[in-house]
Amino acid sequence: MSQAQENEIRQPVSVDRHSKEEPNVKEKNLTANPGDRISDKDQSIEEKAQQVAVDSPDITGDHITVPTYFVVNEPDGEQKALHHVKDAEEISDVIRQARVDENGERIWW
Repeated sequence: MSQAQENEIRQPVSVDRHSKEEPNVKEKNLTANPGDRISDKDQSIEEKAQQVAVDSPDITGDHITVPTYFVVNEPDGEQKALHHVKDAEEISDVIRQARVDENGERIWW
C-alpha cells in the first residue's frame, strides 16, 4: 500500500444501491423511449394500434401523442401495422403515395 493510500481520509457516505446490482439501460436493451420497443410476443393489429410511443408535452407546451404503430391499408385491402421507428421509411413511402393523384402525379397543397 502506498503512502498516499495509507493517509487517505475515509468519510462515511451512503451506499450506492444502484451500482451493479441492477443491469444498466444498455444491458437491459432498452431504448431512450420505452414506446419504441417492439414486443417479443405476437400481437394483433388491434393490440398494436392501441400502443402509444409518446404521450407528453413538447417544447412548446402542446401535448403530443404518437402511436407506436401506424396502421395502413395495403393495395390488396389487408391492413398492416408499421412501427414508427423500424418501419419509418415505409411510412414515408405510404405518405408520399397518399399525395399523388390517379395518374401518379404529386399533389402539392
